[in-house]
Amino acid sequence: MQINFSLTPEDLRSKLSRFWGLSGEKILLIEKEYDPTSGSPVFTAAGKYTTRGWTEWTQGFQYGSAILQYDATGDEQFLKQGRRNTVDKMAPHVSHIGVHDHGFNNVSTYGSLLRLMHEGKIPDNIWEKNFYELALKISGAVQATRWTPIKDGGFIHSFNGPHSLFVDTIRSNRALAVSYLLGHDLQTEGDVRINLLHRLLQHAKATADYSVYYGEGRDSYDTWGRTAHESVFNTKDGNFRCPNAQQGYTGFSTWTRGLAWAMCGFAEELEFLRIIKQEELEGEADWKQTEHFMLKAARATCDFYIKNTPLDGIPYWDTGAPNLHKLGDYLGKKADPYNDFEPVDSSAAAIAAQGLLRLGKYLMSNGHQADGENYWQAGLTVLTHLFDTPYLSTDDLHQGLILHSIYHQPNGWDYVPEGSKIANGESSMWGDYHAREVALYMQRILDGGAYYTFFNGLR
Repeated sequence: MQINFSLTPEDLRSKLSRFWGLSGEKILLIEKEYDPTSGSPVFTAAGKYTTRGWTEWTQGFQYGSAILQYDATGDEQFLKQGRRNTVDKMAPHVSHIGVHDHGFNNVSTYGSLLRLMHEGKIPDNIWEKNFYELALKISGAVQATRWTPIKDGGFIHSFNGPHSLFVDTIRSNRALAVSYLLGHDLQTEGDVRINLLHRLLQHAKATADYSVYYGEGRDSYDTWGRTAHESVFNTKDGNFRCPNAQQGYTGFSTWTRGLAWAMCGFAEELEFLRIIKQEELEGEADWKQTEHFMLKAARATCDFYIKNTPLDGIPYWDTGAPNLHKLGDYLGKKADPYNDFEPVDSSAAAIAAQGLLRLGKYLMSNGHQADGENYWQAGLTVLTHLFDTPYLSTDDLHQGLILHSIYHQPNGWDYVPEGSKIANGESSMWGDYHAREVALYMQRILDGGAYYTFFNGLR
């Protein structure tokens, strides 16, 4: 991608104003038109949200979006909507033992409401606060039960089973972080207490070691910063067996949304690590070594994104997609969502932008100004294109906010409009939510508000 080093947050102000106006319209449109009895909305087809998936992992993004909208605009109707739906409909997600997505569903709803209370943006009510805290304590512990021990630690396994480490989960692990900060443990047979911070860090280490590549000769496709969607283990002896892909092209190419989850997840966990003291690790890990592997993973993935994304910072769905070569020098020009060969994935850009910005801010705050500015400006570059046509949805009848998102290209789930050869023009609940999240991040920067993290007020 071509980083614009002249951009400033102020250059995004008018785009953010337009973005929040459209965002509010979309949230209200979905609330009015979508039938919740059909399941959680996942992605749009012909402009209308529909449900399709293997687990319920997107409902928290729907109701969390209303909470973010209130946070950014102060419009009370969105707070009421987010509160009501969280109380009425999110309880099953708190105790859902079949998913690795607790950080997506529950931190985006209960967690955001608790954060707003800590930040003084909603009134401090002790029983409401206790309600949010209890939900978050349980959610983090339930997420932590999905545990697979391996020879050098362990990981929270995906819905595929105990053999399966998904790169996505590094971002969802903030459920464990919040539960830990609230003073909670996972308690198992014999009243054994398991420290959620230790479990979180072991999962992060496994993700850094097996989901992220560093050009150190692991296999023939070992390139600095590429990621594998799934890492497969032998659960009998705890040995790593091979990379795999669920939504990417192959285990030896890089599915760009998985890459983006790693970029955002590791950058966010670095910020979380800054509030953790060495004594809290209780001999399980060394703080400096932990920062080192997280920073290495964050840098590597962000570097790979910058190197392997078109000029405008909007990626195609997989860097090894089989028909990319038919586009010619696709990295030397802006991404084309209307091409005839391979879809772009704007949702990956929405997630990746936050990773770039957070890593840049982290480095600049810790004495690495030049490197930090590089990632920071890359994040701004992505946003200036993502929050504009052809990605920002301005059609009053289209329920999506960010266009040209892809869910599952290998399975062919995404909607292909009449006259097109590839999927385009549609939105996803995770893409729209993460666009709102990074927009709120930038809004706080512009307004001089409290720096936005998921754990604000918990320490």
